Amino acid sequence: MRLLREKRNVLSEEDGTYLFPKSPPAPCRIVAMIPTYNERENIFRLIPAILGLEEEIHILIVDDNSPDGTADVVKEFIEKSERVHLVLRTKKRGRGSAGVAGFRRALDLGAEIVIEMDADFSHPVRYLPVLIEALEDVDVVLASRLVRGGGEVNRSLKRILITKGANLLTRTVMGYPVHDCTAGYRVFRRRVLEAIELETLSAEGPAIVGEVLYRVVRGGFRLREVPYIYEDRQFGRSTLTTSTLLNCLWWLLKLKARQMMRDAAAFRKARDFYSSHPPEPASDPWRPKKTGKYENNAKDL
Repeated sequence: MRLLREKRNVLSEEDGTYLFPKSPPAPCRIVAMIPTYNERENIFRLIPAILGLEEEIHILIVDDNSPDGTADVVKEFIEKSERVHLVLRTKKRGRGSAGVAGFRRALDLGAEIVIEMDADFSHPVRYLPVLIEALEDVDVVLASRLVRGGGEVNRSLKRILITKGANLLTRTVMGYPVHDCTAGYRVFRRRVLEAIELETLSAEGPAIVGEVLYRVVRGGFRLREVPYIYEDRQFGRSTLTTSTLLNCLWWLLKLKARQMMRDAAAFRKARDFYSSHPPEPASDPWRPKKTGKYENNAKDL
């Protein structure tokens, strides 16, 4: 069964997956992995914004053959910059498998640090330097809307309530040591992605965010939450539907069953670890200084 999963997750043209460029000129230390579907208007602005940062971040777009030509825009940037890469998937669809393909390609590119983020500017680029620096002495950094200094803007009351309700339910059911369990704005060290067995991840849609967090917590990796302001998209349409929410709920129940049975011993060990090594307290968050350097500066909040 494991061999079948590995074969299914191989990035190959036989599987309808095309890599641009096929052979990058050099290893990429920091890679921002961004799944896309019909994000042409956003990606046209997002790529220059990331390339304009002082940090040398490579950009990896994982596109599900978007009808609006998102991949064509990315290819134009590839011709201009060695730091832009594309995984074009012509057969598979979905946020879940796209995220797995992106993580695998980032590791193939030699990444030591992998950033997971959305293309619609809901995960603002300006936080990237802060998130990368916050990884200094931990394994995973989570951008959080639910710690002091975090929040959401330009969102309907309904969506805000969904976010808070989903996180309250997840923390209550799973007992995770972090506040924002559903945000997909995260930074991982290479060793974390190598340890969580990417080839066996199976959640589809946004539920993949929860399955990855489950394995991170199960592994007892060192965590830090950094506050950020979620900004609702300006271009394109959200793909969140009732069926998507129900799928996330179903996956939460599946993960709880695994936690209680197959992974019970691992989670007992993880709980012991987090009781003595809790994630960065929300009362002491990381914030950027106006000079462009970064420091731990809670008094500004």
